[in-house]
Amino acid sequence: MLTPNLMNALALCTLIPAAAVPLRQGASRDAPFWGALVLAILGPALWSLYLLWGAWQTGLGTTLWVSIAVSAMLFAVVAARTRAGWRVAPLLMPYLLVLGFLASAVRGDAKPLSGAAPEVWLDIHIVVSVLTYGLLTLAAVASLAVFLQERALKTKKPTRLSRMLPAVLESETLAGRLLIYSEVVLGCGLASGMATQFFESGHILRFDHKILLSIVAFVLIGALLTGHRVCGVRGRLAARVVLVAYLLLTLAYPGVKFVTQVLY
Repeated sequence: MLTPNLMNALALCTLIPAAAVPLRQGASRDAPFWGALVLAILGPALWSLYLLWGAWQTGLGTTLWVSIAVSAMLFAVVAARTRAGWRVAPLLMPYLLVLGFLASAVRGDAKPLSGAAPEVWLDIHIVVSVLTYGLLTLAAVASLAVFLQERALKTKKPTRLSRMLPAVLESETLAGRLLIYSEVVLGCGLASGMATQFFESGHILRFDHKILLSIVAFVLIGALLTGHRVCGVRGRLAARVVLVAYLLLTLAYPGVKFVTQVLY
């Protein structure tokens, strides 16, 4: 009989092949790649469904598992629809594995979500928030690829990892598209969050850490997209801005939960 501990361990194990397969010599979008990716989607997704069965949960561990599942699903779409998007797997999949270990370490903190807002608004806000974090995760990984590739070109010392990643232009194009999607979805998330807050307190905005960090991330991404279009901002500067925006959104969502549920 499968116990929760065993199910968590199995979900974690399904991420290991996806983290290892892209690092092999001569990696490509072949059967081992897709097989490992499907496994990395199914494990976290099924475990997340088990954790969320009956009601949304507010725990950090559950939040991380859902984020892992959604990020892997979105990456599968990117890998299927773009020529070079799959090549960020050596950065993304080990990162998701690390998140899986963290989620396993704080797994026992899940509590049912409660609030005065209509259930449909809560569902919309949660789904949009998770999609935003997944999209920005992919954008941050693509931006990190830009940073690593430009550094390798500048030092004229390409590494084994840099040879696996997409070229600078391909990474920038991928990051730019993902940023546009992230900005749109994040805007929808802020709007749904305001609606949820209004239902619960009668106020549109409550300037807590989550809202402030999300707004700053939204402004940063918008400024970067505008700067890229108007002034041609790109390269490592753009990559740094994306990574800062991702850090802010990480602090706004799982970061706040980590502080409130683990440190206190």
